[in-house]
Amino acid sequence: MPTVLRLDHLRVVIYPNDHRPAHVHVVGGGCEAVYNLHCPDGPPELRENYGFSRQELTRIKAAIAAVLVTACSRWSEIHGQC
Repeated sequence: MPTVLRLDHLRVVIYPNDHRPAHVHVVGGGCEAVYNLHCPDGPPELRENYGFSRQELTRIKAAIAAVLVTACSRWSEIHGQC
């Protein structure tokens, strides 16, 4: 699973055997969230949350938005066009 971004103890990953739409999984600290990327222009949108606080989710979303072009590019490398 390619790591797209690291946020402190969290990893933002794309699973190679995953499905559309383009999205990333954020994992760490016993929690997981999934954000749809809405490539190529965003904004990323929370789809699922298992344990993160609202404050953490806001920080994660901003970090993903900051690297959206890279995340969309990585998704396309792994899965084909978004």
